[in-house]
Amino acid sequence: MPVCKRPVSTMMLPERDARVVPDADVLVVGGGPAGIGAAMAAAEAGAHVVLAEHYGFLGGNATAGLVLTLASYYTSPAVSQESSRGSLLFPQASGGGKPVIAGVLAKLIKRLIENGGAWAPSVETGYIVPFDPEAFKLTALQMLDGTGVELLFHAFASGVINDNNGMSGVVFETKSGPVVAKAKIIVDCTGDGDVAAFAGAPFDIGREEDGLVQPMTLMFLMDDFSKPHFDSYVKGHPDEWNGVQGLRALMQEAIVKGELDVPREDILLFGTVRQDKVSINSTRITNVLGIDVWDLTRAEVEGRRQITQLTSFLRKYVPGFEKAYLLQSGTVASVRETRRINGEYTLTADDVLQARKFNDVIAHAVYPIDIHNPKGRGTLLKRIRAGAAYDIPLRCLLPLKVENLLVAGRCISGTHEALASYRVMPISMATGQAAGVCAAIASKTNQTPRNVVAEQVQSELIRQGAYLETQS
Repeated sequence: MPVCKRPVSTMMLPERDARVVPDADVLVVGGGPAGIGAAMAAAEAGAHVVLAEHYGFLGGNATAGLVLTLASYYTSPAVSQESSRGSLLFPQASGGGKPVIAGVLAKLIKRLIENGGAWAPSVETGYIVPFDPEAFKLTALQMLDGTGVELLFHAFASGVINDNNGMSGVVFETKSGPVVAKAKIIVDCTGDGDVAAFAGAPFDIGREEDGLVQPMTLMFLMDDFSKPHFDSYVKGHPDEWNGVQGLRALMQEAIVKGELDVPREDILLFGTVRQDKVSINSTRITNVLGIDVWDLTRAEVEGRRQITQLTSFLRKYVPGFEKAYLLQSGTVASVRETRRINGEYTLTADDVLQARKFNDVIAHAVYPIDIHNPKGRGTLLKRIRAGAAYDIPLRCLLPLKVENLLVAGRCISGTHEALASYRVMPISMATGQAAGVCAAIASKTNQTPRNVVAEQVQSELIRQGAYLETQS
Protein backbone atom coordinates (compact mmCIF):
# COMPACT_ATOMS: atom_id res chain seq x y z
CA MET A 1 0.00 0.00 0.00
CA PRO A 2 1.60 3.32 -1.03
CA VAL A 3 2.37 5.98 1.55
CA CYS A 4 2.00 9.69 0.76
CA LYS A 5 5.15 11.02 -0.89
CA ARG A 6 7.53 13.14 1.14
CA PRO A 7 7.37 16.90 0.50
CA VAL A 8 9.74 18.50 -1.98
CA SER A 9 8.97 22.17 -1.20
CA THR A 10 7.87 24.47 1.60
CA MET A 11 5.43 27.36 1.90
CA MET A 12 4.75 30.14 4.38
CA LEU A 13 1.47 29.73 6.26
CA PRO A 14 -0.66 32.76 7.16
CA GLU A 15 -0.61 34.15 10.68
CA ARG A 16 -3.43 32.98 12.94
CA ASP A 17 -4.92 33.74 16.31
CA ALA A 18 -4.79 31.25 19.15
CA ARG A 19 -6.93 30.94 22.24
CA VAL A 20 -4.92 31.24 25.46
CA VAL A 21 -6.03 29.20 28.46
CA PRO A 22 -5.51 30.67 31.95
CA ASP A 23 -1.98 30.33 33.28
CA ALA A 24 -1.03 27.36 35.45
CA ASP A 25 1.86 26.73 37.80
CA VAL A 26 2.81 23.53 35.97
CA LEU A 27 1.90 22.36 32.49
CA VAL A 28 2.40 18.64 31.83
CA VAL A 29 2.45 17.69 28.14
CA GLY A 30 1.59 14.04 27.53
CA GLY A 31 -0.76 11.82 29.54
CA GLY A 32 1.14 8.54 29.45
CA PRO A 33 2.70 6.93 32.54
CA ALA A 34 5.27 9.74 32.88
CA GLY A 35 2.60 12.43 32.49
CA ILE A 36 0.28 10.79 35.00
CA GLY A 37 3.14 10.61 37.49
CA ALA A 38 4.14 14.22 36.86
CA ALA A 39 0.62 15.66 37.11
CA MET A 40 -0.28 13.79 40.29
CA ALA A 41 3.01 14.66 41.98
CA ALA A 42 2.92 18.34 41.06
CA ALA A 43 -0.65 18.66 42.29
CA GLU A 44 0.14 16.85 45.55
CA ALA A 45 3.06 19.23 46.04
CA GLY A 46 0.62 22.14 45.88
CA ALA A 47 0.81 23.30 42.26
CA HIS A 48 -2.04 24.25 39.95
CA VAL A 49 -1.58 21.74 37.10
CA VAL A 50 -2.83 21.46 33.54
CA LEU A 51 -2.34 18.07 31.86
CA ALA A 52 -2.58 18.09 28.06
CA GLU A 53 -2.92 14.86 26.08
CA HIS A 54 -3.10 14.09 22.36
CA TYR A 55 -5.77 11.36 22.68
CA GLY A 56 -9.15 11.40 24.40
CA PHE A 57 -7.87 9.21 27.24
CA LEU A 58 -4.81 8.76 29.42
CA GLY A 59 -2.23 5.99 29.42
CA GLY A 60 -0.03 6.45 26.36
CA ASN A 61 1.68 3.17 25.51
CA ALA A 62 -0.35 1.44 28.23
CA THR A 63 -3.63 2.16 26.45
CA ALA A 64 -3.14 3.61 22.98
CA GLY A 65 -0.15 1.34 22.46
CA LEU A 66 -1.76 -1.68 24.14
CA VAL A 67 1.41 -2.55 26.08
CA LEU A 68 -0.48 -4.46 28.75
CA THR A 69 2.24 -5.31 31.26
CA LEU A 70 3.99 -3.05 33.71
CA ALA A 71 7.55 -4.41 33.57
CA SER A 72 9.14 -5.76 36.73
CA TYR A 73 10.39 -3.13 39.15
CA TYR A 74 11.65 -5.70 41.68
CA THR A 75 15.26 -6.55 42.48
CA SER A 76 16.67 -10.07 42.08
CA PRO A 77 16.08 -10.32 38.32
CA ALA A 78 12.64 -11.59 37.38
CA VAL A 79 14.30 -14.03 34.96
CA SER A 80 17.50 -15.88 35.82
CA GLN A 81 20.68 -15.17 33.83
CA GLU A 82 20.31 -18.53 32.09
CA SER A 83 17.39 -19.60 29.94
CA SER A 84 14.65 -20.73 32.33
CA ARG A 85 11.44 -22.71 32.23
CA GLY A 86 8.94 -20.34 33.72
CA SER A 87 5.26 -20.57 34.42
CA LEU A 88 3.56 -20.57 31.05
CA LEU A 89 2.99 -17.12 29.57
CA PHE A 90 4.97 -15.50 32.38
CA PRO A 91 8.72 -15.44 33.02
CA GLN A 92 10.32 -17.54 35.75
CA ALA A 93 10.84 -15.42 38.86
CA SER A 94 13.71 -15.78 41.26
CA GLY A 95 12.23 -15.21 44.71
CA GLY A 96 13.25 -12.67 47.30
CA GLY A 97 12.93 -9.56 45.18
CA LYS A 98 11.87 -6.21 46.59
CA PRO A 99 10.22 -3.28 44.82
CA VAL A 100 12.41 -0.26 44.07
CA ILE A 101 9.61 2.00 42.78
CA ALA A 102 6.58 3.07 44.83
CA GLY A 103 4.82 6.44 44.96
CA VAL A 104 2.36 7.06 42.13
CA LEU A 105 3.09 3.65 40.60
CA ALA A 106 2.15 1.83 43.80
CA LYS A 107 -1.07 3.87 44.07
CA LEU A 108 -1.94 3.08 40.45
CA ILE A 109 -1.38 -0.67 40.84
CA LYS A 110 -3.34 -0.79 44.10
CA ARG A 111 -6.27 1.03 42.47
CA LEU A 112 -6.11 -1.18 39.36
CA ILE A 113 -6.25 -4.32 41.50
CA GLU A 114 -9.16 -2.94 43.53
CA ASN A 115 -10.97 -2.24 40.23
CA GLY A 116 -10.39 -5.81 39.06
CA GLY A 117 -8.14 -4.54 36.28
CA ALA A 118 -4.74 -5.97 37.22
CA TRP A 119 -2.89 -8.78 38.95
CA ALA A 120 -0.55 -8.04 41.80
CA PRO A 121 3.16 -8.55 41.13
CA SER A 122 4.31 -11.95 42.34
CA VAL A 123 6.83 -14.72 41.81
CA GLU A 124 4.30 -16.45 39.53
CA THR A 125 4.08 -13.47 37.18
CA GLY A 126 7.79 -12.72 37.27
CA TYR A 127 6.89 -9.54 39.17
CA ILE A 128 5.33 -7.97 36.10
CA VAL A 129 1.81 -6.54 36.42
CA PRO A 130 -0.69 -7.52 33.70
CA PHE A 131 -3.56 -5.06 33.41
CA ASP A 132 -6.65 -4.36 31.36
CA PRO A 133 -6.38 -1.25 29.13
CA GLU A 134 -9.93 -0.04 29.75
CA ALA A 135 -9.44 -0.41 33.49
CA PHE A 136 -6.22 1.60 33.15
CA LYS A 137 -8.03 4.45 31.39
CA LEU A 138 -10.72 4.64 34.06
CA THR A 139 -8.30 4.19 36.96
CA ALA A 140 -6.04 6.99 35.75
CA LEU A 141 -9.01 9.36 35.66
CA GLN A 142 -10.15 8.24 39.11
CA MET A 143 -6.69 8.93 40.53
CA LEU A 144 -6.64 12.45 39.12
CA ASP A 145 -10.21 13.20 40.22
CA GLY A 146 -10.13 15.54 43.19
CA THR A 147 -6.47 16.51 42.76
CA GLY A 148 -7.31 19.78 41.03
CA VAL A 149 -5.50 18.75 37.84
CA GLU A 150 -7.19 20.29 34.78
CA LEU A 151 -7.35 18.08 31.69
CA LEU A 152 -7.05 19.15 28.06
CA PHE A 153 -7.64 16.20 25.74
CA HIS A 154 -7.37 16.10 21.93
CA ALA A 155 -4.49 18.56 22.10
CA PHE A 156 -1.37 17.88 20.02
CA ALA A 157 1.73 19.92 20.88
CA SER A 158 3.04 21.70 17.77
CA GLY A 159 5.23 24.52 19.08
CA VAL A 160 6.36 26.50 22.08
CA ILE A 161 6.33 30.04 23.39
CA ASN A 162 9.74 31.30 24.50
CA ASP A 163 10.57 34.60 26.18
CA ASN A 164 13.71 36.10 27.67
CA ASN A 165 13.33 34.04 30.84
CA GLY A 166 12.92 30.71 29.04
CA MET A 167 9.87 28.70 28.03
CA SER A 168 6.49 30.11 29.01
CA GLY A 169 3.95 28.06 27.03
CA VAL A 170 3.11 25.38 24.50
CA VAL A 171 1.06 25.65 21.31
CA PHE A 172 -1.49 22.88 20.76
CA GLU A 173 -3.46 21.97 17.64
CA THR A 174 -7.06 21.20 18.53
CA LYS A 175 -10.51 20.80 17.03
CA SER A 176 -11.14 24.38 18.19
CA GLY A 177 -8.08 25.69 16.39
CA PRO A 178 -4.72 26.54 17.96
CA VAL A 179 -4.63 26.78 21.73
CA VAL A 180 -1.79 28.15 23.85
CA ALA A 181 -1.32 26.87 27.41
CA LYS A 182 1.05 28.91 29.56
CA ALA A 183 2.70 27.97 32.84
CA LYS A 184 5.59 28.86 35.08
CA ILE A 185 7.16 25.43 34.57
CA ILE A 186 6.56 22.89 31.79
CA VAL A 187 7.16 19.14 31.96
CA ASP A 188 7.71 17.32 28.66
CA CYS A 189 6.21 13.83 28.97
CA THR A 190 5.63 13.34 25.23
CA GLY A 191 8.01 10.37 25.08
CA ASP A 192 9.62 11.83 21.98
CA GLY A 193 10.83 15.01 23.68
CA ASP A 194 8.75 17.09 21.26
CA VAL A 195 8.41 20.11 23.52
CA ALA A 196 12.10 20.15 24.47
CA ALA A 197 13.06 19.90 20.79
CA PHE A 198 10.70 22.74 19.82
CA ALA A 199 12.29 24.84 22.55
CA GLY A 200 15.78 24.29 21.18
CA ALA A 201 17.16 21.71 23.60
CA PRO A 202 19.93 19.59 22.05
CA PHE A 203 19.20 15.89 21.61
CA ASP A 204 20.51 12.63 20.15
CA ILE A 205 18.71 9.90 18.25
CA GLY A 206 19.71 6.27 17.76
CA ARG A 207 22.84 4.32 18.43
CA GLU A 208 26.20 5.95 18.02
CA GLU A 209 27.54 3.88 15.13
CA ASP A 210 24.71 4.37 12.63
CA GLY A 211 21.88 6.40 14.21
CA LEU A 212 19.40 3.52 14.02
CA VAL A 213 16.73 3.23 16.72
CA GLN A 214 15.03 0.19 18.19
CA PRO A 215 12.12 -1.05 16.05
CA MET A 216 8.49 -0.20 16.75
CA THR A 217 5.91 -2.81 17.69
CA LEU A 218 2.19 -2.83 17.01
CA MET A 219 0.76 -4.79 19.93
CA PHE A 220 -2.37 -6.91 19.66
CA LEU A 221 -4.72 -9.07 21.75
CA MET A 222 -6.22 -12.42 20.80
CA ASP A 223 -9.35 -13.85 22.43
CA ASP A 224 -10.71 -17.42 22.75
CA PHE A 225 -7.21 -18.64 23.48
CA SER A 226 -7.05 -22.06 25.17
CA LYS A 227 -4.32 -21.84 27.78
CA PRO A 228 -4.68 -25.49 28.91
CA HIS A 229 -4.19 -26.68 25.31
CA PHE A 230 -1.17 -24.41 24.90
CA ASP A 231 0.28 -25.53 28.25
CA SER A 232 -0.04 -29.14 27.21
CA TYR A 233 1.86 -28.50 23.97
CA VAL A 234 4.65 -26.60 25.74
CA LYS A 235 5.11 -29.34 28.36
CA GLY A 236 5.60 -31.80 25.53
CA HIS A 237 8.03 -29.47 23.71
CA PRO A 238 10.14 -27.88 26.48
CA ASP A 239 12.78 -26.62 24.06
CA GLU A 240 10.15 -24.54 22.25
CA TRP A 241 9.23 -22.24 25.13
CA ASN A 242 11.13 -20.39 27.89
CA GLY A 243 8.16 -19.08 29.84
CA VAL A 244 7.28 -16.04 27.76
CA GLN A 245 8.72 -16.54 24.29
CA GLY A 246 9.74 -19.18 21.78
CA LEU A 247 7.96 -21.29 19.12
CA ARG A 248 10.96 -20.78 16.84
CA ALA A 249 10.67 -24.19 15.17
CA LEU A 250 7.02 -23.58 14.28
CA MET A 251 7.88 -20.12 12.98
CA GLN A 252 10.68 -21.52 10.84
CA GLU A 253 8.33 -24.11 9.37
CA ALA A 254 5.88 -21.35 8.39
CA ILE A 255 8.70 -19.21 6.98
CA VAL A 256 9.99 -22.06 4.81
CA LYS A 257 6.47 -22.57 3.46
CA GLY A 258 6.19 -18.88 2.62
CA GLU A 259 3.37 -18.32 5.11
CA LEU A 260 5.19 -15.97 7.46
CA ASP A 261 7.43 -12.98 6.75
CA VAL A 262 8.20 -10.91 9.86
CA PRO A 263 11.64 -9.67 10.96
CA ARG A 264 11.44 -11.36 14.36
CA GLU A 265 12.86 -14.74 15.37
CA ASP A 266 10.26 -15.84 17.94
CA ILE A 267 6.81 -15.28 19.39
CA LEU A 268 6.53 -13.20 22.57
CA LEU A 269 3.30 -13.73 24.55
CA PHE A 270 2.09 -12.27 27.83
CA GLY A 271 -0.76 -13.47 29.97
CA THR A 272 -3.55 -11.03 30.77
CA VAL A 273 -6.10 -10.65 33.55
CA ARG A 274 -8.31 -13.02 31.56
CA GLN A 275 -7.03 -16.55 30.92
CA ASP A 276 -8.67 -16.73 27.49
CA LYS A 277 -6.96 -13.54 26.28
CA VAL A 278 -3.30 -13.22 25.41
CA SER A 279 -1.19 -10.17 24.59
CA ILE A 280 1.23 -10.57 21.67
CA ASN A 281 4.42 -8.56 21.19
CA SER A 282 5.79 -10.05 17.97
CA THR A 283 5.51 -7.46 15.24
CA ARG A 284 8.84 -5.78 14.54
CA ILE A 285 8.84 -2.64 12.40
CA THR A 286 12.35 -1.62 11.41
CA ASN A 287 13.91 1.34 9.60
CA VAL A 288 11.32 3.81 10.87
CA LEU A 289 11.67 6.87 13.07
CA GLY A 290 8.90 7.82 15.47
CA ILE A 291 9.28 11.56 14.92
CA ASP A 292 8.76 11.33 11.16
CA VAL A 293 5.12 11.36 10.04
CA TRP A 294 5.87 9.42 6.85
CA ASP A 295 7.72 6.76 8.80
CA LEU A 296 4.87 6.61 11.30
CA THR A 297 2.39 6.10 8.47
CA ARG A 298 4.50 3.31 7.03
CA ALA A 299 4.86 1.75 10.48
CA GLU A 300 1.09 1.53 10.97
CA VAL A 301 0.60 -0.08 7.55
CA GLU A 302 3.48 -2.52 8.05
CA GLY A 303 2.41 -3.38 11.60
CA ARG A 304 -1.07 -4.40 10.48
CA ARG A 305 0.38 -6.42 7.61
CA GLN A 306 2.46 -8.35 10.15
CA ILE A 307 -0.52 -8.81 12.49
CA THR A 308 -2.48 -10.41 9.64
CA GLN A 309 0.31 -12.93 9.06
CA LEU A 310 0.93 -13.61 12.75
CA THR A 311 -2.72 -14.26 13.61
CA SER A 312 -2.98 -16.69 10.69
CA PHE A 313 0.24 -18.40 11.78
CA LEU A 314 -0.91 -18.77 15.39
CA ARG A 315 -4.28 -20.24 14.42
CA LYS A 316 -2.75 -22.73 11.98
CA TYR A 317 0.43 -23.80 13.76
CA VAL A 318 0.17 -23.22 17.51
CA PRO A 319 -2.01 -25.45 19.75
CA GLY A 320 -4.35 -23.36 21.85
CA PHE A 321 -4.95 -20.80 19.12
CA GLU A 322 -7.17 -22.87 16.84
CA LYS A 323 -10.31 -20.85 17.68
CA ALA A 324 -8.57 -17.64 18.71
CA TYR A 325 -9.28 -14.41 16.90
CA LEU A 326 -7.87 -10.88 16.79
CA LEU A 327 -9.73 -8.95 19.46
CA GLN A 328 -7.89 -5.62 19.44
CA SER A 329 -4.75 -3.97 18.13
CA GLY A 330 -3.02 -0.85 19.36
CA THR A 331 -4.46 2.50 18.36
CA VAL A 332 -0.90 3.29 17.32
CA ALA A 333 2.34 1.38 16.97
CA SER A 334 4.38 1.56 20.17
CA VAL A 335 7.64 3.45 19.90
CA ARG A 336 10.64 2.27 21.92
CA GLU A 337 13.12 4.98 21.06
CA THR A 338 13.31 8.43 19.50
CA ARG A 339 14.94 11.55 20.94
CA ARG A 340 17.16 11.49 24.00
CA ILE A 341 17.26 15.05 25.28
CA ASN A 342 20.76 16.14 26.32
CA GLY A 343 20.68 16.95 30.02
CA GLU A 344 23.08 17.99 32.73
CA TYR A 345 24.02 14.33 33.13
CA THR A 346 23.89 11.53 30.54
CA LEU A 347 23.09 8.11 32.01
CA THR A 348 25.23 5.33 30.50
CA ALA A 349 25.11 1.56 30.15
CA ASP A 350 27.91 1.35 32.70
CA ASP A 351 25.80 3.32 35.18
CA VAL A 352 22.98 0.83 34.66
CA LEU A 353 24.99 -2.39 34.79
CA GLN A 354 27.18 -1.27 37.69
CA ALA A 355 24.08 -0.16 39.63
CA ARG A 356 25.67 3.26 40.11
CA LYS A 357 24.46 5.59 42.88
CA PHE A 358 24.08 9.38 42.68
CA ASN A 359 23.67 12.06 45.35
CA ASP A 360 20.80 13.64 43.37
CA VAL A 361 18.91 10.36 42.88
CA ILE A 362 15.20 10.76 42.17
CA ALA A 363 14.32 7.19 41.14
CA HIS A 364 15.67 3.66 41.26
CA ALA A 365 15.44 1.13 38.42
CA VAL A 366 16.18 -2.54 37.83
CA TYR A 367 14.91 -3.32 34.32
CA PRO A 368 17.66 -4.85 32.14
CA ILE A 369 19.19 -3.29 29.06
CA ASP A 370 16.78 -4.72 26.49
CA ILE A 371 17.71 -3.84 22.89
CA HIS A 372 15.56 -5.11 20.04
CA ASN A 373 17.78 -5.27 16.98
CA PRO A 374 17.23 -2.11 14.89
CA LYS A 375 17.97 -4.12 11.75
CA GLY A 376 15.69 -7.08 12.35
CA ARG A 377 16.01 -10.39 14.18
CA GLY A 378 17.69 -10.70 17.55
CA THR A 379 17.40 -9.10 20.99
CA LEU A 380 20.26 -8.15 23.30
CA LEU A 381 19.57 -8.52 27.02
CA LYS A 382 22.01 -7.43 29.76
CA ARG A 383 20.83 -7.81 33.33
CA ILE A 384 21.71 -5.95 36.49
CA ARG A 385 23.26 -8.13 39.19
CA ALA A 386 20.88 -9.86 41.60
CA GLY A 387 19.58 -7.64 44.38
CA ALA A 388 20.93 -4.42 42.87
CA ALA A 389 19.29 -1.30 41.43
CA TYR A 390 20.69 1.76 39.70
CA ASP A 391 19.89 5.40 40.38
CA ILE A 392 18.53 7.99 37.98
CA PRO A 393 19.82 11.46 38.91
CA LEU A 394 17.73 14.62 38.79
CA ARG A 395 20.25 16.07 36.33
CA CYS A 396 18.98 13.66 33.63
CA LEU A 397 15.64 15.51 33.74
CA LEU A 398 17.14 18.97 33.18
CA PRO A 399 17.62 19.83 29.47
CA LEU A 400 20.60 21.87 28.41
CA LYS A 401 20.11 25.39 27.00
CA VAL A 402 16.42 25.69 27.97
CA GLU A 403 14.95 27.10 31.20
CA ASN A 404 11.60 26.43 32.90
CA LEU A 405 11.48 22.93 31.42
CA LEU A 406 11.91 19.36 32.67
CA VAL A 407 11.69 16.11 30.74
CA ALA A 408 10.46 12.73 32.00
CA GLY A 409 9.94 9.25 30.59
CA ARG A 410 12.03 7.66 27.86
CA CYS A 411 13.28 11.01 26.47
CA ILE A 412 15.44 11.82 29.52
CA SER A 413 19.19 12.21 29.09
CA GLY A 414 20.97 8.93 28.45
CA THR A 415 22.74 6.82 25.87
CA HIS A 416 21.07 4.47 23.40
CA GLU A 417 22.00 1.52 25.63
CA ALA A 418 20.82 3.12 28.89
CA LEU A 419 17.49 4.11 27.32
CA ALA A 420 16.93 0.43 26.56
CA SER A 421 16.53 -0.02 30.32
CA TYR A 422 14.79 3.13 31.56
CA ARG A 423 12.28 3.32 28.68
CA VAL A 424 9.72 1.04 30.38
CA MET A 425 6.51 2.34 31.96
CA PRO A 426 7.18 1.91 35.71
CA ILE A 427 10.47 3.83 35.42
CA SER A 428 8.80 6.46 33.25
CA MET A 429 6.16 6.97 35.92
CA ALA A 430 8.87 7.35 38.56
CA THR A 431 10.82 9.95 36.58
CA GLY A 432 7.51 11.68 35.86
CA GLN A 433 6.73 11.88 39.55
CA ALA A 434 10.16 13.38 40.23
CA ALA A 435 9.78 15.92 37.42
CA GLY A 436 6.36 16.93 38.74
CA VAL A 437 7.73 17.47 42.23
CA CYS A 438 10.67 19.52 40.95
CA ALA A 439 8.34 21.59 38.76
CA ALA A 440 6.00 22.30 41.67
CA ILE A 441 8.87 23.40 43.93
CA ALA A 442 10.30 25.61 41.18
CA SER A 443 6.93 27.26 40.51
CA LYS A 444 6.23 27.94 44.20
CA THR A 445 9.69 29.37 44.89
CA ASN A 446 10.02 31.30 41.62
CA GLN A 447 13.14 29.37 40.63
CA THR A 448 14.11 27.55 37.48
CA PRO A 449 14.15 23.76 37.88
CA ARG A 450 17.92 23.87 37.41
CA ASN A 451 18.26 25.82 40.64
CA VAL A 452 16.04 23.58 42.77
CA VAL A 453 18.08 21.75 45.39
CA ALA A 454 17.93 17.97 44.89
CA GLU A 455 17.37 17.37 48.60
CA GLN A 456 14.10 19.32 48.40
CA VAL A 457 12.89 17.09 45.58
CA GLN A 458 13.95 13.97 47.44
CA SER A 459 12.19 15.02 50.65
CA GLU A 460 8.91 15.69 48.83
CA LEU A 461 9.15 12.43 46.90
CA ILE A 462 9.59 10.51 50.13
CA ARG A 463 6.65 12.40 51.65
CA GLN A 464 4.56 11.29 48.66
CA GLY A 465 5.44 7.64 49.29
CA ALA A 466 8.19 7.21 46.73
CA TYR A 467 10.87 4.68 47.57
CA LEU A 468 14.19 6.48 47.66
CA GLU A 469 17.53 5.55 49.20
CA THR A 470 19.45 8.82 49.18
CA GLN A 471 23.22 9.14 49.45
CA SER A 472 24.79 11.02 52.33
